[in-house]
Amino acid sequence: MIKFKEILELWRKDNSLTQAYHDSEVMLENAYEMFVESVRILRHTDSADGREELRERDSLLNKYEREVRRKVLKYLAVTGGTNIIPGLILTSIVIDFERIGDYTKNIADLAKMHPERLNAGKHEEQLQKIEKTTEALFKNLLPILLSSEKERAKQCINDSFWVLKASDKIVEDCVTATDPQLKPGTSTAVALYVRYVKRVAAHLINVATSIVNPFEKIGFLLDETK
Repeated sequence: MIKFKEILELWRKDNSLTQAYHDSEVMLENAYEMFVESVRILRHTDSADGREELRERDSLLNKYEREVRRKVLKYLAVTGGTNIIPGLILTSIVIDFERIGDYTKNIADLAKMHPERLNAGKHEEQLQKIEKTTEALFKNLLPILLSSEKERAKQCINDSFWVLKASDKIVEDCVTATDPQLKPGTSTAVALYVRYVKRVAAHLINVATSIVNPFEKIGFLLDETK
């Protein structure tokens, strides 16, 4: 079974695949900036200003995804498809980055429907932890991809997996109206928002699994790959 570190070396050696790999790095950096900005708009301002700029950046992510596919296809054509795994992994990764862009756009759109800064009531402290953990996941992922350190990738997954279940719990509490202090519209917005953040974290975890797991098990958690 080819290891991620070997795949990384292939990305660095081949011209078209190297370009595609660099494009994926740019996608991750842009997705991170988009996430931070979308959270700022919804949670720290009383308007949806900046929403259109995010939509433009989402279009840029889509363009990068198409470029990665084109360059991977060129690599496969030049090499005769002798080693397809690096290209397959790269196209899998950029799909996750593109989907993150969509969710940041959803968060910004939510700010238009709920123009007042969103406060989660009794869930506020937990929600802030979820946001910080997801942001840390972004920051940790790029150096992990560059180094291809399997143990660091495992730790990254383990440190952030709790976000998925914690997000589900907040959604459940919003649906069952456990916080009477929240207005129905605000409760709905909190449920939608935390769901979007959960999906962002889940896509980042998917990318981390590309270092830990063989190709056919990318996107599955560690205990599911046995």
